[in-house]
Amino acid sequence: MSEPGSVACPNCNYRETSAGANFCSQCGGALRGPPCPDCGAGSEPGNRFCTQCGVPLGRRAVRPQAAAGTGAGPRKAWIPWAATGGLALIVILVLVVRDDGREITLSPPPTAPAGALGPTSAIDLNSMTPRQAADRLFRRVMGAVEAGEQAEANLFLPMAIASYDLIEALSLDDRFHLSLLHAVAEDGPSALAVAEAGLAFRPTHLLCLAAAAEAALLMDDNERATAYYQTLVDVYEDEIAAGLEEYGTGATGHASLLPQLRADAMAFLAGSG
Repeated sequence: MSEPGSVACPNCNYRETSAGANFCSQCGGALRGPPCPDCGAGSEPGNRFCTQCGVPLGRRAVRPQAAAGTGAGPRKAWIPWAATGGLALIVILVLVVRDDGREITLSPPPTAPAGALGPTSAIDLNSMTPRQAADRLFRRVMGAVEAGEQAEANLFLPMAIASYDLIEALSLDDRFHLSLLHAVAEDGPSALAVAEAGLAFRPTHLLCLAAAAEAALLMDDNERATAYYQTLVDVYEDEIAAGLEEYGTGATGHASLLPQLRADAMAFLAGSG
């Protein structure tokens, strides 16, 4: 008989005893699907449509070659920097992240022992909110990329991307992070779709413009990349003056990254002219 409140993993059938768990502690598979974007009803992993209202759930997937460990690294050197707002220092004693206006201190994940089963042996996700888990996994992937550990990045990449499906409303900064994860997976179409969804809310958002341009380059669409980079250069000063939180120097800011994004855009435009 199953324990009350436990959840069976649809991937490996391991039964999690924590009713609030979002990921399997044995294989890292998602225990729940994303909430319906229309009615908010819950879903099961793999569901393509909401069982309550029929709206497509629109889950995003990692390209098979990336999940298998054969995908190439990101095209732009700035992509790993986005994990820490432009800081290349990855090994730190404590991570401080901001979730819904509150500062939360997280201990660094312990080194996984040899033969550990799945990525969650190194990161305890059960005690985190969806946004905390997404942020932690994003940093883990980008830290691995920065360190040249592509195998580790590929190990965490599917779970990192899936973690954003559990956030009810993605912020523009969330969309920037998710687009970068798809770029690491060499999945240009998904990276572009996520970045363009952010630009639909704010067409001048510098981070989403840079991510959209990078995604277009992954798809060999130089015309679209040129358009996004040109917009980034044109609106840069006014957008910086807008003072968005993600442009600042705080825990979730990318102030150190933004000048490089403009420099990359100008270099690309000069070379394609």
